[in-house]
Amino acid sequence: MTKTYFASDFHLGTDGKLTSRERERQIVRWLDTIAADAKALYLVGDVFDFWFEYRKVVPKGYVRLLGKLADLRERGLPIYFFTGNHDMWMFRYLEEELDIPIFRKPIVREMGGKRFFIGHGDGLGPGDHGYKFIKAVFANPACQWLFERVHPNLGLWVMDNFSGTSRKANPADPKFNGEAKERLIRFCNDQLDVEPFDYFIFGHRHLPIDYTLKNGKSRYVNLGDWLRFNSYAVFDGHDLELKFFENEQGKVFG
Repeated sequence: MTKTYFASDFHLGTDGKLTSRERERQIVRWLDTIAADAKALYLVGDVFDFWFEYRKVVPKGYVRLLGKLADLRERGLPIYFFTGNHDMWMFRYLEEELDIPIFRKPIVREMGGKRFFIGHGDGLGPGDHGYKFIKAVFANPACQWLFERVHPNLGLWVMDNFSGTSRKANPADPKFNGEAKERLIRFCNDQLDVEPFDYFIFGHRHLPIDYTLKNGKSRYVNLGDWLRFNSYAVFDGHDLELKFFENEQGKVFG
């Protein structure tokens, strides 16, 4: 049986429960374990804690992960990469070097007769207008062109510090806030009024969540993160399940 895997929020480049390098090795071990039965792999944003891709320069490091992704692609595994709020300035490097397509907005996929709505999740749902404004500025081609004029040593230092500030704005121990206060749940329920989906797959929230939506059958699944949880989702062609790698105390919320 072949399976489709989803993961997000590795945040490589910053330390969490493990150092960034230890976590990178852990992620590579996980990729080795899923390679035998993987039909496709979706990396749903914030793989890197910060990233700015110059024409001839990319951030130092991550060779273990990039090498493993290159190996999996050359063995024929389809891999889909979504930009998140921390690595939105990923441009064509993965596409040109690893043949991995990059998605900047949510996409719709049909698998096993089920409809999936897949995206990182940042900027969706009501409120959060400050972040939505910042995202629009960062996504502006003129702003990207201006930043590219900055020397990489300074530019990547600025991005590193900005990412750290953004991350500190989130609680160290995130909690599930219930349907009324979870923006992505509200977004999913609103989307169901427009068209049907079986699964909404997001990252960004940093909490492994599996929540049944207002129609009683569609599910919002948040992939959690690898700073604390080492969580991921797997779809076996019939059902989708949140799982944990090298974390026996992993807990699903919702």
